[in-house]
Amino acid sequence: MIPFAKGHGLGNDYIVIDEADLKAPLSPKAIERICDRNWGVGSDGILLSVPSSRADFGLRIFNPDGSEAEKSGNGLRIFAKYLWDHGRAKKATFTVDTKGGVVECQCRVETGRMGFVTVEMGRATFRAPEIPMNGPDRDVVSVPLQLADGTTLAVTAVSVGNPHCVTFVDRLDEGECRRLGPLIENHPAFPNRTNVQFAKVSGRGSVDIRIWERGAGYTLASGSSSCGAASAAVKNGLCDHGRVRVGMPGGELTIEVRPDWSLRLDGPVEEVYRGTLTAEFAASL
Repeated sequence: MIPFAKGHGLGNDYIVIDEADLKAPLSPKAIERICDRNWGVGSDGILLSVPSSRADFGLRIFNPDGSEAEKSGNGLRIFAKYLWDHGRAKKATFTVDTKGGVVECQCRVETGRMGFVTVEMGRATFRAPEIPMNGPDRDVVSVPLQLADGTTLAVTAVSVGNPHCVTFVDRLDEGECRRLGPLIENHPAFPNRTNVQFAKVSGRGSVDIRIWERGAGYTLASGSSSCGAASAAVKNGLCDHGRVRVGMPGGELTIEVRPDWSLRLDGPVEEVYRGTLTAEFAASL
């Protein structure tokens, strides 16, 4: 019997499991099975609580295709709520060690309930080798990218601890996101693949996006994607430094883009349920 909790940030849902409750490491096939919405619990990924020597808590993040992600803004908020609600965190502000770096989480507790988390997401970088993106060492800002179907897009690539590719459009179209998203995600220019955002700027402090998430596909919301899109909008001169509202099908997040390109994410979080993977199911993994 393996205990777990499931939460979501604006419809982007994750399962939280403690590594200490596992008899063996999670294989990619086991991750796929657990995340499957018909054959498993169903989620956009798994948050695995692990020990850390450089932060208060450690976190590994797995996509539903079994691959490992460096960082997730929604995942970090879900994990922060899990730590608070389950009595792991003894103070409202703590650090979490991820593959994409150590971040600080601040839990907002009101009338005994914790439903809002602020995450210091680190710094955005547009330098090709740091994203990573193949090609010359340069800032990848509004450069042409030709896709396998012949489509050419102007893209801005950015890392916020994980890679993102943002293209600005006049009209958001879910169908286009689903069609072009996988072509961009798996483009040979991105050796580690990339998350994809189609972005429409509606003001100096407001942008709306549609998301194709690496390893997960079309997604209702994403914290790191919001950070990538907000940073790209500021870098292209379409938004100003400061607080940028990012709208997604699942809701809104606020990203503070500072002049030094450090990022702060504010957003809601909710735990949906707690349960256990049965011994029979766990054995099948």
